[in-house]
Amino acid sequence: MSFKTPAGIAETIVAIGETKARLPFLSMLTLALLAGVYIAFGATLSIVVGQDGASRLGVGVTRFLSGSVFSMGLILVIIAGAELFTGNHLMAASRWTGRITTGEMLRNWSLVYIGNFAGSLLIVFLYVLSGLWRANGEAVGTAAVTLAAMKANLPFMEALIRGIGCNWLVCAAVWLALAAEDTMGKILGIYFPIMAFVTLGFEHSVANMFFIPLGILLKSQLAAPIAGLPDLSWEGFLVGNLLPVTVGNAIGGVVFVALPYWFVYIRGKKAESR
Repeated sequence: MSFKTPAGIAETIVAIGETKARLPFLSMLTLALLAGVYIAFGATLSIVVGQDGASRLGVGVTRFLSGSVFSMGLILVIIAGAELFTGNHLMAASRWTGRITTGEMLRNWSLVYIGNFAGSLLIVFLYVLSGLWRANGEAVGTAAVTLAAMKANLPFMEALIRGIGCNWLVCAAVWLALAAEDTMGKILGIYFPIMAFVTLGFEHSVANMFFIPLGILLKSQLAAPIAGLPDLSWEGFLVGNLLPVTVGNAIGGVVFVALPYWFVYIRGKKAESR
């Protein structure tokens, strides 16, 4: 076969988790920064593509197009190589198999989260300074601020549940990518779940590290302030969105992807020696 079976994917996930857990500090942080940059590039592209689509194509088609181009972010992460907080929740399978320790897993998640945040903010600042948000009569910047305000004011439980749905699909995308033995197969495996989570309106913690800070920085720079928007603040970002979405992403990846596949294909197997 030209692709791995589910059992083969599970074994690959466990081996990759072991490698990820033992990356040197600077290598892990560098790859995490790159992942934040890649996801931010995909997020930027999704804003530009979707900024005026709803009035012309309808909400559903516009979300579909935005999700389609956003998938570029995870394609870069998987194929170019980078460390993404959400996808790394699959490392739980390596922990339950005994190939890594809890400390090693949490070290990876913590450092990667910080690196992803730094990479996302780097693109936020570069994009603001570039002035590209002024395109189409500042419609791009207006769309970015509007999206950020909506995300920052989600009710806590809604944000958490949207985070669960998001990383269920993101980890499924990683799973499908690892099934493929060729580049195009990996791209197709990534594309459909990522397109789906954006189209459905789920919440991705690393993407929001770009979306919401971008909106916060742009809201005071728009020539015409946007009326009727809910408050957009750092507190709303960190407490109202990033916290519940991060928890939801962890639940989605660990409980709904890593756990069932570990239970079916890996449970009971003896851990290999280090």
